[in-house]
Amino acid sequence: MARPSSTCFQLHTEFLNNRITHSRLRCNTFHRKYSSLPKTRTVKYLLVYCCSSSNLGVGVIGCGRIGKIHAKTLANESGVDLIGVADPVESVGRQVAEACQTRWFSDYQQLLQDPRLQAVVIGSPTSFHAEQLKQAAKAGKDIFCEKPISNDLAVIDDCLETVEKANVRLFIGFQRRYDSNFQFIKARVEDGSIGELRLFHIHSRDPLPPPAEYLATSGGIFLDMTSHDFDMARFISGSEIEQVFVSGRAFDEEAKQANDLDTVMIHLRMRNGSMGTIDNSRRCSYGYDQRIEVFGSKGSLIGNNISPHQVLWSNHQGVHQSLPHSFFMDRYEKAYIEIMRAFLEMLRKGTPSPVSGKDGRAPVVAALAAARSWKENRPIALTQVTPHLVQSG
Repeated sequence: MARPSSTCFQLHTEFLNNRITHSRLRCNTFHRKYSSLPKTRTVKYLLVYCCSSSNLGVGVIGCGRIGKIHAKTLANESGVDLIGVADPVESVGRQVAEACQTRWFSDYQQLLQDPRLQAVVIGSPTSFHAEQLKQAAKAGKDIFCEKPISNDLAVIDDCLETVEKANVRLFIGFQRRYDSNFQFIKARVEDGSIGELRLFHIHSRDPLPPPAEYLATSGGIFLDMTSHDFDMARFISGSEIEQVFVSGRAFDEEAKQANDLDTVMIHLRMRNGSMGTIDNSRRCSYGYDQRIEVFGSKGSLIGNNISPHQVLWSNHQGVHQSLPHSFFMDRYEKAYIEIMRAFLEMLRKGTPSPVSGKDGRAPVVAALAAARSWKENRPIALTQVTPHLVQSG
């Protein structure tokens, strides 16, 4: 039998003499020093069992603008060990890793193999979501995945089946659900403060359209943009979308060239009997317009835009108010933090996902129904898109 290395003996002796503390075992530098040892039973015991702690071990896949936000949030949260970040672009990955004082992996599979990892956050481009999600599930990790899982229902269903078989939890990153205004509206609808919900209106308008090359591969306005609002309709109403009817137009040349729309109005019929509208525009001259109004038998609620400040300035020329934020990451800065905290709470408490894979699937079904409604110029029931509509309300 081969004699274990002197480093193995050193590690074992230090542990037995209580010179290795749990905090030191959780240290990334310490783990790098000893993780290359031959995986003898003793070493596995020390690295896996002793490295365990009350801290959550979480990693981030994808270090673009969304992944960077999530990595920063995790690095700043108490009770969390950011095990590492993975991105194939070294300059991007190393920058985020250094800012968050963690390790960079060029291959996310290496991150998944870390024995301290309990959960992953997938913030990579949409085209990578499905495969990374499935690999994380097969590795036994709970998953936070940015929306959408995919724009293809068959791919989504394959992912959800993999998650179910692996018995892991999947949390979909619809951050608007964690905006304080929208959460207040949701709570008042649920507790009956406005009586029976009858109507709701969702206004969602971007400051500027995306580049032409993005439009060509975005999947169209309903999948790329309105899907967020379909989720908000389900969230606010507490019910499923049964039918959609769309009118729309392409005003800008870029949208016409992409054979897409840039301005749409969508009528929704919900299962609980309420009705709603969504209006979207790719271009809004005054900023990022995000408002919701709900109307019930006993009152109404309006969630207005968030501005850099709430000061009203009055003078001889009139009354002036700050324009809304001009960028979605500014508008939903706090919501991105709160949704990650909700994911961590789910991990700590062992509760089901509050924004499940089924919640990620339903807006894609609605988006496909909307595209068909526009093409055929008629109302489309969501059961016409798929016979397996998610049932949740």
